Amino acid sequence: MIGVYGGTFDPVHFGHLRPALDVLEVAGLEEIRFIPCGQPPHREAPLTDAQHRLAMLRLAIARQPGFKIDEREIHRHGPSYMVDTLRELRDEFGAKPLSLILGFDAFLELDTWHEWEQIPDLANLIITRRPGWDEAGFRAKPALDRLVKARQMSIEKLEQYQFGGLCFVSVTQLNISASLIRELIQQGRDVHYLLPDSVYELIKQEKLYGIK
Repeated sequence: MIGVYGGTFDPVHFGHLRPALDVLEVAGLEEIRFIPCGQPPHREAPLTDAQHRLAMLRLAIARQPGFKIDEREIHRHGPSYMVDTLRELRDEFGAKPLSLILGFDAFLELDTWHEWEQIPDLANLIITRRPGWDEAGFRAKPALDRLVKARQMSIEKLEQYQFGGLCFVSVTQLNISASLIRELIQQGRDVHYLLPDSVYELIKQEKLYGIK
């Protein structure tokens, strides 16, 4: 089973990496494809250009077996719609199971995505949750509530499906965000231990995010 993990990664940090490793191990994935977004349709454009974001991501995952980078959205013209990426991956991998990895907050916004109802027909959904998570978020959204009720299964059963399944996976709680890191850098604060040292060194070397 192939994991698909999208994001701007601006910059990539341990809040991305540790949960991805949890999912890789718990779900028994062959690999996780990190797919940096080119033109996010639901948020402001990344502060850092695509090549710097790719360079940071390469450094961050260089020593982790099973982590790979997929650059397709960076090179695609127009908005980076996940449904288009999953269609391409489905054509490439054929019958192999695909699983889209979403943080719980991202899952709560799934019903706002472009052609979102097509996504479960292209891939399974693995939704990461942290200790203390609350079901109320998606229970309050009828479309997501119906999706969970119709498709939820155990992680062990998920690998039997090419697409269409849904499961929740508990991951390590790390309250880290790219916006927090950028804010700290702009304040002249040290961001060690929030992201890989190699990524921090590149940020300093290239003077990204206004670092002094």
